[in-house]
Amino acid sequence: MSIKPANPVKKSRSFFKDFSVMSLRNRIAFYYTITTAFLIAMVFTSIYFMVEKVVYKQFDEEINNEVEEILSDSHISTHDFKGFANLKNIDTDDNDKNSKKINVDTDFVELVNSSGEIMNKSASLSWCALAFNPNQLGKTYFNSNFGGSMVRQAQVPLINNKGITEGYLIVAVPVKNAIIVLNDLRDIFFFSFPVIIFTLFVLTRLIAGKSIRPIEKVISTAEQMSQTNLDQRMPMPYHHDELYRLSSTMNALLERMQDAFQREKDFTANASHELKTPLAIVKGTLEVLVRKPREREYYETKIQFCLKELNRMARLIDQLLMLARYESSKINTNIETIALSRHIDNVIERVRPSAFAKSISITVDHAENALVAADPGMFDMMLENILSNAIKYSPPGSSIGVVIKNIADTIVCSISDQGIGIPEEKLNAVFERFFRVDESRNSGTGGFGLGLSIVKKLADLQQIKVSVSSKENKGTTFTLILPAVTIND
Repeated sequence: MSIKPANPVKKSRSFFKDFSVMSLRNRIAFYYTITTAFLIAMVFTSIYFMVEKVVYKQFDEEINNEVEEILSDSHISTHDFKGFANLKNIDTDDNDKNSKKINVDTDFVELVNSSGEIMNKSASLSWCALAFNPNQLGKTYFNSNFGGSMVRQAQVPLINNKGITEGYLIVAVPVKNAIIVLNDLRDIFFFSFPVIIFTLFVLTRLIAGKSIRPIEKVISTAEQMSQTNLDQRMPMPYHHDELYRLSSTMNALLERMQDAFQREKDFTANASHELKTPLAIVKGTLEVLVRKPREREYYETKIQFCLKELNRMARLIDQLLMLARYESSKINTNIETIALSRHIDNVIERVRPSAFAKSISITVDHAENALVAADPGMFDMMLENILSNAIKYSPPGSSIGVVIKNIADTIVCSISDQGIGIPEEKLNAVFERFFRVDESRNSGTGGFGLGLSIVKKLADLQQIKVSVSSKENKGTTFTLILPAVTIND
């Protein structure tokens, strides 16, 4: 039976998968802890090596002072060495009071020739010898083991006046206490490091949890929201920070969503009503026709009536599709320079039969050579909708006036009628879909309340400002403000 080794790739994938589902507070604590752990490790390592360097530097200075003292007391120079005779009494034997000796404060001193043979050494060395490295050039400092303990050594070459190295003076001091201190310092760092990291992780997680508490409230509120309670809003944090901006942005988004849902709800209800009414009329008329035989003229009258209602439904559907197409924001406008007067005259000619049927006169006060930037097709549709509305709601025998003025860098086109007017409290709603001054939705005027919505959308697409003013039973004025175009000679 063979045991397959674990796949390291799968383990790595499993780790990253688990990490990806980790909570935000844990990820924040993890990232912060890893970063801080790296910095603390760098600081601890730097401190350890700096202390070690300072300690060994002090030992090197102490050894160097001892070497200088030995050479000075022996009246020799490292670059003018004249033999080992002057250093033969380096042995420090306290029992021989009459012997000539050198007062050495260091623990270990040894003199060797160029081949490493010991020429003399201090009594403290007894039968032992210090480490000797024949490959070292110049004065060198290094660590070595002596008697089971570590010592710091200095190996100083003794060079004669011909530049030949005749021997070496080796001085060593024990560094046991310093090693103990360094080891203790290293142990403190090793044991305190995981404690610091663990404590840091716990504290960071607590702080992160407290910091993201507003986010949890936002999540809790969002989870409870649906189309039926879009009026709820996110709680606002106390501090005006990024989380405050997030909550404020979410609340603004919810406000727009609520308005959009309400508009769609109203649109669905209005469209349903507008389509159900002619369908019910057609259905009722046809049911009456099939109950019993009728005269031919009666059939023709009722069929013509049904066709009229069906045509009305077709126009409604066309306008709904047009409005949906314009609101999809996928339409490219073809803005060009057009002669405003000529377009107004063309639109008036198209609506003149409707005006003539009600004995309504249309007058135009042109501005000379009024040129504007607009999409010709869209602009004609706007004018036709406004003039058609004016004709529908104007009494027979009244008049409609079109005035064009050049004001500063704009062209102002005003279309005024003498109709029933619009109540002041309803002026803000005239550009909404299915709005009618007559709330009974009487189809006698033949309108659906979509024409002015189309006008507003087309105006926005062309950067044209449209406004309305009205007085009940006196008339209504629609004003279009278009950017003027100046042609330089």
